[in-house]
Amino acid sequence: MRAVVVDASQELTVADVPEPAAGPGEVLIEAEAIGVGYMDVMRLRDGSTSAGSIPGLEVLGRVRAAGSGVPEGLIGRRVLAQPDFGGYAEQVAVGADRLLPVPDGADPVEMVALGLNALVAEGAVHRTGVLPGDRVLVRGAGGGIGVLATQIARARGAEVTAVTSSPERAERLRALGAAKTVDRTRPEDTYGTYDVVVDTVAGPRVREHLELLRPNGRYVLCGGVGGVPGPDVFEPLLRDFHRSSTLLAFSLRSVAPEERGKSWERVLALHDGGGLAAVLDRSFPLTEAAAALQWVERGKSFGKVVLLQGQQRFP
Repeated sequence: MRAVVVDASQELTVADVPEPAAGPGEVLIEAEAIGVGYMDVMRLRDGSTSAGSIPGLEVLGRVRAAGSGVPEGLIGRRVLAQPDFGGYAEQVAVGADRLLPVPDGADPVEMVALGLNALVAEGAVHRTGVLPGDRVLVRGAGGGIGVLATQIARARGAEVTAVTSSPERAERLRALGAAKTVDRTRPEDTYGTYDVVVDTVAGPRVREHLELLRPNGRYVLCGGVGGVPGPDVFEPLLRDFHRSSTLLAFSLRSVAPEERGKSWERVLALHDGGGLAAVLDRSFPLTEAAAALQWVERGKSFGKVVLLQGQQRFP
């Protein structure tokens, strides 16, 4: 089968590799759509991926085989899989506990455009307890997680301010439910104060965003495209401890399968009810995975980037 493999220079190349087999507790999935995210970029750029490995943390496709100990009825089902690695391939073996059901008739590209980003966004909003009337700031609102967090917070009745980087992106975010936008490239744009900050960026500017919290405000870090914040940026939490601010760090890696399943149910219900739209930036053929990762790394995408089998491409 064809797969995208990391070479000795930490670059990506398309190669023919042996087909995987479903081991005990695993299923074999024939991939249809593969999610591309900044975590893929980070793993490649930090040098932690070994030569010969296959990147990819998110695959949507049909179950073609199952190993021992796997519940019956999965073969032939379309699922969203969350492998620890190995997703940039025509087939992938993954633990049956890392699967989420995909509704019959659902568009595979739309489902993967929700995918793990929607689970991160929903988990962040859920854990911060966003309530009707809350003022919510979404940092990195044009990214794969941010566009969904904006919609999910709005669906909960919050007044959402989306932080972005251009008038065009701001217009699209308002169409998705943002009540206000702030252009981070314009010093004259002003912020307010917020009950909740959803931060998909991190980096050194966490400090100034922490200072925007109202008393009893909640701040959730759920992404790291801006890098590790460093200890000094959290000084406002101690200096203003009387404001009783809460800081959360949220990663899907800490979420048990049962909790992931419940979050996915909430995502699908919101999507089916019209409160959450998948946002696809563009798709690339699997063979152009390197170009897809470069696009994500440049920070130009609005929403999700997807790899597809064959030569399909959008837009």
